[in-house]
Amino acid sequence: MLLTDSPKVSTHSPRKEMPQFLSSNSLTSSYSFASPRTPSSPIHYAFSQSMMEENIDNEESIITKWDLNSSSFTKIISIFNHNRKEATEFLTRVKDLRQAMHFLVAQNSSSSKLVLAQTLMHTAMKRLEKEFYQILSANIDQLDPDSVSSRSTDRTSTIEDGDDFGSEEELKLAGEEELKLAGESITKVDRVSALAMSDLKSIADCMISSGYGKECVKIYKLLRKSTVQEGLYQLGVERYRSSHTHKMNWEALEHVSKHWMSTIKIAVKTLFTGERILSDHVFSASNPIRESCFSDITKEGARNLLRFPQLVAKQKKSPERIFLLMELYKVLFDLHPEIESIFSFESMSVIKIQALSSLQTLGESVCSILSDFESTIQKDSSKTRIAGGGIHPLTRKVMTYLSSLADYSGILSEIFTAHPPSRTTQLPESYFDSTAPIMSVHLARLILVLFCKLDCKAELYKEMSLSYLFLTNNHHFIVEQVRSSHLKDLLGDDWVSKHAKKVRQYALSYESMAWTKVFSTLTDTISPAMTPEVAKECFQRFNAAFEEAYRKQTSWIVPDRKLRDELKVSVAKKLVPVYREFYDAHSPMLSGQKNLELLVRFGPEDLGNFLSDLFHGTSSLGSSSSSRNSPRGCMPR
Repeated sequence: MLLTDSPKVSTHSPRKEMPQFLSSNSLTSSYSFASPRTPSSPIHYAFSQSMMEENIDNEESIITKWDLNSSSFTKIISIFNHNRKEATEFLTRVKDLRQAMHFLVAQNSSSSKLVLAQTLMHTAMKRLEKEFYQILSANIDQLDPDSVSSRSTDRTSTIEDGDDFGSEEELKLAGEEELKLAGESITKVDRVSALAMSDLKSIADCMISSGYGKECVKIYKLLRKSTVQEGLYQLGVERYRSSHTHKMNWEALEHVSKHWMSTIKIAVKTLFTGERILSDHVFSASNPIRESCFSDITKEGARNLLRFPQLVAKQKKSPERIFLLMELYKVLFDLHPEIESIFSFESMSVIKIQALSSLQTLGESVCSILSDFESTIQKDSSKTRIAGGGIHPLTRKVMTYLSSLADYSGILSEIFTAHPPSRTTQLPESYFDSTAPIMSVHLARLILVLFCKLDCKAELYKEMSLSYLFLTNNHHFIVEQVRSSHLKDLLGDDWVSKHAKKVRQYALSYESMAWTKVFSTLTDTISPAMTPEVAKECFQRFNAAFEEAYRKQTSWIVPDRKLRDELKVSVAKKLVPVYREFYDAHSPMLSGQKNLELLVRFGPEDLGNFLSDLFHGTSSLGSSSSSRNSPRGCMPR
């Protein structure tokens, strides 16, 4: 790596012999810039060498002033905090010293000034190493990832460009420009942070180009990794282990998952993003170094965070857990582009692989739960008949579940795109448009499976009319659930219309089965030539048929009020007018009969009142008189 490739000066005291690292072969192969060309004449060469040696003497004064081993006050203060103009000059002197050393190594490796240059370079690097540490540690709060990620590198470019800091006035103007670009959200702390970032970059550039990148990087990694770990700790991130999550009950795991969903957003958008911005800026001079720093600082924490959804997805599966898995998937899916961008370095491919692996496992678990849910519907073997032909618990359970699933249609569509259902889950185009979105097709299939199961449940009723009422109730419930939820947007108006028509067909079948016998007692009975005896028999047959139908159906139930009224009104419209015509034509001829009230038990107005008692699930036939006095009725007279 570049960190170990660059040469550095010896830390031992100066020696008269040429240090090994300053050999011409070492320098020319290690430094990134080319050696100066050989002077064209002895005079030019002598002049250049003399100038370079003089430069070394000139650099000595300012470098030794800031020697950490000196006894002056400069030993304990920061050059960057004490005098920024002098800090700029110090960096310039180090650059000049480096150029002089290159020249002498290439042209006159026996120059006595090289030993002095070696000592001065070592002194300068020790000072910069300390300055780097002090700036980095003193500005931890200002260089926290949240602060750094709130600014792009462009916002601080007015301060950061080049190694020179400029005058105090220039720095002030640069800070004001930064505030202008960043808007109201950029505070005074941000300007301090921008200056600190600029200082760190300048020192890093100087140390790396001088062969001391390893020391600089070591300090940076130590402090920044500690900062990231502290940030994750404050976010409540723990070490996620499979053995730990496996022992959690579902409530606890759900709580931890909700916390993770909030944490991962902050970690990606501020913690890791800010750290990437900072390392990219400070070590912009070296791609390998900035990659190494960012990777070593964030890899462990990022991998631990991104592994958590995978651990949750591997827990025991049940239908109700699908919603948490989809929420985890959505959060990770939405963050995935940023994760790919932040961890774009090749050395961090393990992070991107972990993110994809967690998405993959979550998606597979969601599909597995839906597949198991479909199997549960198909395998339901309950033989219990629902009293009164009401709504089956399976119908309520499935439709409540599917209505909730529809609210996650966007993320489910993404999951189905990544994990296409098998061909066996497709639907014939005659039932549902095969070109519809895969999410819609899948939900339509699950409802079809429920329809098929309800057909089997209907066969459990001995009364055919009750089985049709059962189908009417359950199909109507399904249609209304679709109509009143996001399912309608997914299945479409055609689906709703088609199955609403099916409900009406079932209702007509119920009506025909339940009331045919009553209707038949009135067929062809209206005749002017009918004798009182025949009329008496007709009334008796009607009474018996109506009472039998009534007794049965008062124990039946239609939970939906609108459907209940529609069924009663439909029966009343067909029955009451026909009976009124019969009643008006033949009841007068029986006026002299004994026990007339028992013979003609129902007046036309009574039928509506009795019909209004139906489908409430209460079985009792009231007396004729009480019914006649009741104001209730489905049909106006």
